[in-house]
Amino acid sequence: MNSLKLYGARDLRYEEAEKPRLVDGKDVIVKVKACGICGSDMSRYKKMGAHTPGQVWGHEFAGNVEQVGEEVTSLKVGDRVAGCPALIDEDDYYYRAGQPARADSLSAIGAKEPGGFAEYIKLPEKNFVKVPDDLDFDSASMVEPSTVVLHGYYRTNLTVGDDVVIVGAGGTIGLFAVQWAKIFGAKRVIAVDIDDEKLQIAQELGADYTINSLNEDVLVKVAEYTDGMNADIVVEAAGTPITASTVFGYAKKGGGVVFLGIPYADVAIERFYFEKILRSELTVWGSWSCVSAPFPGKEWSTTIHFMNNKRLNTEKMITHRIPLDKGPKMFERLMERKELIGKVIMYPEK
Repeated sequence: MNSLKLYGARDLRYEEAEKPRLVDGKDVIVKVKACGICGSDMSRYKKMGAHTPGQVWGHEFAGNVEQVGEEVTSLKVGDRVAGCPALIDEDDYYYRAGQPARADSLSAIGAKEPGGFAEYIKLPEKNFVKVPDDLDFDSASMVEPSTVVLHGYYRTNLTVGDDVVIVGAGGTIGLFAVQWAKIFGAKRVIAVDIDDEKLQIAQELGADYTINSLNEDVLVKVAEYTDGMNADIVVEAAGTPITASTVFGYAKKGGGVVFLGIPYADVAIERFYFEKILRSELTVWGSWSCVSAPFPGKEWSTTIHFMNNKRLNTEKMITHRIPLDKGPKMFERLMERKELIGKVIMYPEK
């Protein structure tokens, strides 16, 4: 079958891979109809390289059920599904405690096990969630990044009437954070990014105000847009050392910051920003993965519901649709950053 395999930093190859086969009675094989490039994929592609050199990569995908094991009861051949990439040992203490996102054994497909950048993928039955017939596969392949955001918001005390600042609002996670904040009932959503074109998309998806941090003072503008109070909730979705070290300055006293982005580098916090945690008595929430109990969690069913009723708009987020064999060149284009590239959806089937 056709696939994309990651061998090392900036070494992604379009190659043949062995088609998966049923081994366990709970196995399900899915024919991948659409798969997406994640921001975390770019970090690994650029800096970290392959977890397992030559492994089929990718963790955002959707498709049709092709085969089911003899013990599978919830799925049948032909069902449309989105795939949860989290792999967890069911004997793990945190999994048994109903906290799968904290499991020591938690890993993701595309690392040790084959991922979704391929024509077919095999996972346990529990890792697939049915999607309605009228939800397109492009959207279904984006259920996973939406669940990452929703899992983070569930960690907070966000409520109707709150003001929310989203840093890194132009990426997939940030744009979902904008939309979910509105669904949760946020009064004012303030999108912060360094790209005016992406900020325009954030505004089209519900952001009330936008701030380009390259040429505007974010501290000043956030205060201006919130009547001098700052935000109830600040979302760090950029995943850079700079943004991770400064987001505390945008929260109101008694407010909170939730971290969704992954810096992949050391974070040094200036005293001014660190003291905001203390002097403003902030709550800081870490958020990891996209799952809860019962696995994979209400993040998945809730996302599918709001995608299906069009409260979550994925179409404005997608800028490129390409065949899978163009994937390596697309990753290089993403590295160059010479053009607006939002969500990229790839299609394994020629």
